[in-house]
Amino acid sequence: MKQAVITCIGKQYLVHAGSRLTVDRVAGEVGDSIEFPVLLTFEGDGNVSVGKPQLSGTAKAKITVQGRAKKLTVIKFKRKVRYRRKHGYRHLTTTLEITSV
Repeated sequence: MKQAVITCIGKQYLVHAGSRLTVDRVAGEVGDSIEFPVLLTFEGDGNVSVGKPQLSGTAKAKITVQGRAKKLTVIKFKRKVRYRRKHGYRHLTTTLEITSV
């Protein structure tokens, strides 16, 4: 099975064809195709290639979902001074399906 380490918005992900991953928001509509030109490592047919710092080649993905992550709740509290703050936050995310490596 072919797999590679790609860089997407400053973070690294291990992917193979058919895998799905959720990343920070990527511009585009559902169904759009994205190409990742930076491969850091590549493994296929028993050979492992490591880039110094990167390899030539691309990984292609398709946007399947543009949405939001689960809600995070932030609570600030200081005792004896009646200070309480509650804040909720939902991060914007994109789910990608890797079509080829």
